[in-house]
Amino acid sequence: MKRRTFLHTSPALFALPFSPLPRAAAAPRKVALIGCGWYGKSDLMRLIQVADVEVVGLCDVDEHMLAGTERLLRERQPTARPKLYGDYQKLLREQRPEIVLIGTPDHWHALPAIDALAAGAHVYLQKPVGVDIRECEAVLDAARKHGRVVQIGLQRRSTPHLIEAKRDVVEAGRLGKIAHVEMCCYYHMRDTAVREREPVPEFFDYDRWTGPAPLLPYRGLPHRRWRAFQEYGNGIVGDMCVHMLDMTRWMLGLGWPQEVYSTGGIYVQREADATITDTQHVVFAYDGLDCVWQHRSWGEAADPEFPWAMTIYGDRGTLKADPHKYAFTPLRGETVRVDAVYEREEFPEDVTEKNIELHTAPATRAHMLDFLRAIDHGGRPVADIEEGVISTASCILGNLALVAGGPLRYDPVSRQITEGYEELLSRTYRPPYIHP
Repeated sequence: MKRRTFLHTSPALFALPFSPLPRAAAAPRKVALIGCGWYGKSDLMRLIQVADVEVVGLCDVDEHMLAGTERLLRERQPTARPKLYGDYQKLLREQRPEIVLIGTPDHWHALPAIDALAAGAHVYLQKPVGVDIRECEAVLDAARKHGRVVQIGLQRRSTPHLIEAKRDVVEAGRLGKIAHVEMCCYYHMRDTAVREREPVPEFFDYDRWTGPAPLLPYRGLPHRRWRAFQEYGNGIVGDMCVHMLDMTRWMLGLGWPQEVYSTGGIYVQREADATITDTQHVVFAYDGLDCVWQHRSWGEAADPEFPWAMTIYGDRGTLKADPHKYAFTPLRGETVRVDAVYEREEFPEDVTEKNIELHTAPATRAHMLDFLRAIDHGGRPVADIEEGVISTASCILGNLALVAGGPLRYDPVSRQITEGYEELLSRTYRPPYIHP
């Protein structure tokens, strides 16, 4: 009750567009988690901090991941007795959860999301929505068909200091006329190893983990390392740009870009097994505004203070923002800097949780509350599926434009791409999986 009181009164949440949830006397929500790795587990821990939930099922194809999540859950909720699954469809059939959290690798986002929606669940889906544009369309269609709420894990929209920057800098007009945005990631996050083939361990179902993606030779557990392979995701653009582009669109009220083009490739880290680019430049062109993305997984950051960030340039000032802070520099005057909110005293278990992104925990809790508000009171959550599709598909277009060697346009009404590139809208699924 003390924690709920905090969440109802914390100044960090004053700007969030929802009211506290009046569920103190209601039955616990039945919740299931599909994908018990790093962020799936983290999302579940944030949810149980702000809502009365009964975790009825955990699903993962790695028995060790599954056992670790169950262990952590029972530390936080000693009475928890979730059933454990390797097959998410069996979980959905047997448990019929009200809420499903999905924290699987990107190539396993669309199918479980669609199946969970068809089973009647509301879905908290980690970004991106899917790995191709047709997947994204199918998840959006399923959400609207079944009348379920889908919140995408684009939690910059629920980050206290970024909400403040949007309100007090952008919407207050302190930037003046905005005519250029730069987004970047200079983290050395691309896997550079060369690994030999090895036997698949008994505790890991590699065939099911691969699912609809190509079945590549097994070279060790792919956890988190899968991001370095285009077969499972959309590289650094799909992983990191999606956050910055979504934050930009949210702050500036932007929809679909008119055109997307890209250059880049593997220029430096050529020895690695990885198949994603180590250098890429993407332009999301809007009317009178270019939003430009740049990533390098080598070398130094252009601004070491903001290695993964967004910069909005106006004729009266500049706003730099990232998950840790923002800095507003007016044309004349001193820079104003505001740092991320932390909630260590209110949630001391955050401090000792392994692999937690401590600065992001308040944003994820707020994102969960917004999700629950939409479920209970109607309306769309702040990172509704449609917003997630725009940001995800725009980043996918960035990668497709690199393949096409020229600019691409996508019409969200007709769902058509630039003539001659229709085959790029969907990937080929590995049998027996069927593309939605």
